[in-house]
Amino acid sequence: MNLNDLARFAELDKSNMRAHIDSLPQQLEAAWAHGQTLSLPAQYKRVERLVIAAMGDAAVAGEVLTALVADMCNLPIVVNRSYELPAFADGQSTLVILICHDGNTEEVLHAAELADARGTKLLAITQGGKLASYVENAGGVVWGYTCAGPQRAAFGWLVGLLTALVVRMGLVRDLAADVAETVELMQRHVGILGIESPVVKNPAKRLAGQMIGRIPIIYGSGITLPVAKRWKMQLNNNGKTVAQYEEMPDLDYNVVAGTAYPKPLMVKVALVFLVAAQADHARVSQRWNATREAYLQEGLASDTVKARGSSKLAQMMSSVQFGDYVSYYVAMAYEVDPTDTPLITEIQEKIKQES
Repeated sequence: MNLNDLARFAELDKSNMRAHIDSLPQQLEAAWAHGQTLSLPAQYKRVERLVIAAMGDAAVAGEVLTALVADMCNLPIVVNRSYELPAFADGQSTLVILICHDGNTEEVLHAAELADARGTKLLAITQGGKLASYVENAGGVVWGYTCAGPQRAAFGWLVGLLTALVVRMGLVRDLAADVAETVELMQRHVGILGIESPVVKNPAKRLAGQMIGRIPIIYGSGITLPVAKRWKMQLNNNGKTVAQYEEMPDLDYNVVAGTAYPKPLMVKVALVFLVAAQADHARVSQRWNATREAYLQEGLASDTVKARGSSKLAQMMSSVQFGDYVSYYVAMAYEVDPTDTPLITEIQEKIKQES
């Protein structure tokens, strides 16, 4: 498909996913501001650990937060993708943050019930649903927001509210300047990566074109690892394509060995390295180079996407933005609706019927 055919984009994108991707900077800005106004009781600042209970892109938003504050926050923050909670999530010294866009994801609801039974502090980030009702009735705090579309389309809201929360809890320094830099950078990138920008000037369209007919594998390290997960999920959900992610430096001890077989498949792999502006460790930069060279010797080319911005938040969120656009253009190239996910809906409905 011609990735400059905007009329065809409009035909395929029936629910206007493009608008959600374009609005990522505005979402982050609005969420940060909204988070300064929401209720936060004083006792919520007196905790020893945070557990973020979430699924899918909401869990990745939690991992973006943990990467963002890793060198600032002295409390452990754990992202929990499960019906259950770890044993240490117990009592008033634990804050369980429950994130669910529509408020009806069963894993998060079960985690809420378990956290309540264990006497933890509860805070829900949601648009409503059963989760909001449950947490309110349990005496917890609900941070509500409004954003149309599926959960993955509200990523800026989730990251922005989480960032505001840890700042207001006093766990990290004020991040207002980081948010401002991130918003300004992403707003500029809309003009470069958006649909009106032609293929010849649009790196997201060009990278998407290289993924067609191939299996994307996204590599990340440190602050780009949760971004790699987000790319993978967006390629799955928006692009309806198989995609995976891997973690540097761990991949140098296993993944790189798996380049021999099956031979017909290896030529169908699209490798993308997501590299931070400043590596989390000097040796990681050396590993990126060594791994790239080793792959070339095996006949495997890779693309490198280097994060932009000064702050960690700017680097992560602008890289998320790049990946969101790539996934959108993959959907357009395959001529599928980026919003529609019928198989996910089918599985969730079947699970409900069997409960």
